[in-house]
Amino acid sequence: MGIASAVNSLLLKEFAAAFVVTMRYFFKPKPTVNYPFEKNPISPRFRGEHALRRYPNGEERCIACKLCEAICPAQAITIEAGPRRNDGTRRTVRYDIDMVKCIYCGLCQEACPVDAIVEGPNFEFATETREELYYDKARLLANGDRWEREIARNIEQDAPYR
Repeated sequence: MGIASAVNSLLLKEFAAAFVVTMRYFFKPKPTVNYPFEKNPISPRFRGEHALRRYPNGEERCIACKLCEAICPAQAITIEAGPRRNDGTRRTVRYDIDMVKCIYCGLCQEACPVDAIVEGPNFEFATETREELYYDKARLLANGDRWEREIARNIEQDAPYR
């Protein structure tokens, strides 16, 4: 055993094997993405920034059923419903999401009977202060307006699995 290990040490067998592996990977194409300039494709089921959707006629979808507020495990959603309208429907007066508390589980999206609250494709919403992560109804509706085309496409692609 002593002579065999001495011969292996002199011939640098392990070093040569490691060098071959290194050179093999050195000439392969790199899997790294140059992030801000290149982006990987996102799954239709990706759960990113929250958004409130509207119907095509411009009316907000949320019917103030408060199912999303009830099912949220982090208690990040706060809803206040307005009085019933003449047609018997309700709308929210206040719809707040504390994105600091949110765990992006998607239960709010699954619980919503009218697909009003969704988690959109946006993952680039870093802020400088915590206060910017407290989303009110206006910001959620603006997100919905901004990402509606992508959100609708993702929901359509995911429909067979729901």
